[in-house]
Amino acid sequence: MDPILYWNDVALEANRRDFSRPAPHQPEQGGPTLSSRALAIVHLAMYDAFVGADKLAAVPSGLSHYLPGLPAAGPGASVDAAIAAAAHGTLSALFPSQKDLFEQKHAEAGLADPDPTKLMKGHDFGHLVAQRMLAARKDDPGAGGNGYAPSMARGAHRPDPDNPEQGYHAPFYGERSTCFVTKKRYVLAPPPALGDQAYLAALREVRGKGIAPELEGTAAGRRLPLETLIGLYWAYDGANGIGTPPRLYNQIVREVAKSKANSPAKNAELFALVNAAMGDAGILAWEQKYRYNLWRPVVGIREHDPSMGPTGMASNAINADTDPLWLPLGAPSTNAVTQVELPTGYPTGHASHRVVKNFTPPFPAYPSGHATFGAAALHAARLHFGIASGNRSQDPLFANLSLVSDELNGVNSDNRDTVRPRHVRNFPQGLWQMIEENGRSRVYLGVHWVFDAFAVNGTNQTVLGQAVNLAASPPVAGVGGVPLGLAIAEDIVANGLKSGQGVGPV
Repeated sequence: MDPILYWNDVALEANRRDFSRPAPHQPEQGGPTLSSRALAIVHLAMYDAFVGADKLAAVPSGLSHYLPGLPAAGPGASVDAAIAAAAHGTLSALFPSQKDLFEQKHAEAGLADPDPTKLMKGHDFGHLVAQRMLAARKDDPGAGGNGYAPSMARGAHRPDPDNPEQGYHAPFYGERSTCFVTKKRYVLAPPPALGDQAYLAALREVRGKGIAPELEGTAAGRRLPLETLIGLYWAYDGANGIGTPPRLYNQIVREVAKSKANSPAKNAELFALVNAAMGDAGILAWEQKYRYNLWRPVVGIREHDPSMGPTGMASNAINADTDPLWLPLGAPSTNAVTQVELPTGYPTGHASHRVVKNFTPPFPAYPSGHATFGAAALHAARLHFGIASGNRSQDPLFANLSLVSDELNGVNSDNRDTVRPRHVRNFPQGLWQMIEENGRSRVYLGVHWVFDAFAVNGTNQTVLGQAVNLAASPPVAGVGGVPLGLAIAEDIVANGLKSGQGVGPV
């Protein structure tokens, strides 16, 4: 049994369960920011535990520690026991309500050795690594919004009008966090200005492709069934029973790792790279989100005309690109529990059932978190498997493979309690195809503009050939989350997994 794949699976299950507890419980590592941070901590600890214990092997892997100053593992220390202790220790600290699960998984990990002292030495070293890793990130900011003052300016992000009490997720997390590994604090070029042709093209696209089904008769260029499927496939938004997007990207990488028969050494490095890249994606994407503070389509389409919104100026007509009643298909509230409302004094038979709505995520649009996470994770995997840095084209890494998204597995249901069908999806053009499709999928849900993922040309084709402008200070990755994620992945793989190089807040 590969201990890295085993404990990666446990970590993904912890992520899923964290978002599946009934109200009033809140996730312990809430949102894509903290869930990506948690997975980075766990996998970097597993990596260091492997490296320290493996150095004593007859043929060591040659990998170097992430954390500086770790002592040597005891002679003969069990690699498997070290990995198990590092994973168990970090997971238990990050998800304290799930300690029983981690105890069970530790007992089932198959740890055995004729010399029990080797197991103890491995366990002690892995436990030490876990404590050092947690201490290294103890000053990370949380995702709370206390003290955040939203802007009422035209074009600024405001809550989803269909979910007006949603608040603001992680407004300070990005700008106050130190990266796990990335050496440069990449920024993005600004999104198109309101009224620019690129902005208007994106508005018209999402107005038709992302509209709520009940409003489709009011829009041109309506969404195709395949596009609806793509939007749902990549979602992992309303995370009850399925977890957050970083879980999906790990699920993909697992399939590739297994198909390549990766050794535990290769998997220790691979999953540390992938999850460190997503940890840094959560930091740098959220820094840019609240820097540009761009409104989401649900506000931008409804208030496109200057007469609309808090700063509206008087007019007797509205611009044709405005739809004051527009709503998106929305990020899916998967497995949402229908809420029963019982008016005071009414018998049980008069209870009303309120369907939990789909929603627009509670943070600014630009750049797309999905696009950044997906590009960072999947490009880090591409680089690990030998795709050249700078390559922006198809690859063979998912050849003869397929993946069933938990959004479309024939078990999980939509917000009306209807089970969605099972869909088996392949990607003949590999992980690169996934990076592009994942980025564009958010338009089909109506929660993002296309430039939140990447720039497009006049025929709406993806433009991703631009290189990072390293001459700028800080370096500019381009337009959208995909270029940002690609830059993060290439930075990490080029410079290696070293804690001290992670760039801090400006």
